[in-house]
Amino acid sequence: MSDDLLAQIRLSGAVPRHVAIIMDGNGRWARERQLPRPLGHRAGMKAVREALEGAIEAGVQVLTLFAFSEENWKRPALEISALMNLLEEYIAQEIGELVSQGVKVSVLGDRTRLTDGGRSAVERVEMETRSGTRLAVNLCISYSSRAEIARAARLVAEEVLRGTRRLEDVDEQAIASRLYTAPWGDPDLLIRTSGEQRISNFLLWQLAYAELHLTPVLWPDFTRATLFEAILDYQRRERRFGTVTA
Repeated sequence: MSDDLLAQIRLSGAVPRHVAIIMDGNGRWARERQLPRPLGHRAGMKAVREALEGAIEAGVQVLTLFAFSEENWKRPALEISALMNLLEEYIAQEIGELVSQGVKVSVLGDRTRLTDGGRSAVERVEMETRSGTRLAVNLCISYSSRAEIARAARLVAEEVLRGTRRLEDVDEQAIASRLYTAPWGDPDLLIRTSGEQRISNFLLWQLAYAELHLTPVLWPDFTRATLFEAILDYQRRERRFGTVTA
C-alpha cells in the first residue's frame, strides 16, 4: 500500500518541504489494550522511525515532531520518569541508524528541565548527527510555543537595549528570526494524530499558513502510509496565503 501511495505522491506535484507532527494518542492506545500508559509511549517509538523513513522516501526536507510539551511536566512523576528514560533509550538505540540515514537531529525547547541523562542524550544525538544532510529532524521536548515567542521577544528587546537593533526595525521578521525554528522556516503541513482538533500550544507563530491534516490514527499505529496519505491530501489543496487566484 505504501508503495502505491508513494508512486501517487511522485505524480501529484510539490511535496511539503517542512512537515510538523503532533504525536498524540499513546495513552489512549495503551488504555484500549488495558496496558500502563508508559507502554503506549514505548509503542510510539516505532512510529517515529516510520515517520522519519517515510519523510526521506517522500522527499520531505524538514520534520518537526512534538514529543513532550512544557505542560506535560504536570503529569504523574512515574510517567515523566518513564518518558525521560524512554528518550535516553530511543537515542541510544537509534543514533546509529540516524547517522547512516543522513538525519540531522536538533532538540527544541527548554532542555534545562531535562534530567542529566536526558540532557546528555540530546547533546549526544545533536553532536553525532550534525553532518546529516538528507533530513533535518527537530524534536520538540519540554516545548511551549507561547514560551518560545516570549523568548524571541526578550532576545529582540535585548538587541534594542544594546543598540544593535532600532525600535522601528522590530517587525515580524525580527521575531521570526529569533524563534527556535528560524533555521528551517515554517511548516507547510501539520499532521495531528488521534483525531483531536487543536494545536495544543505547538508552533503557534509558525503554523499561520500551514495546511492541517487531522487523522484518527493513534500515534503508535502511525505508519509511513499514514504520512503519505497526509502528503497526498496536502497536494490536492490550493495554497493561497490570503490571496485569490486569477
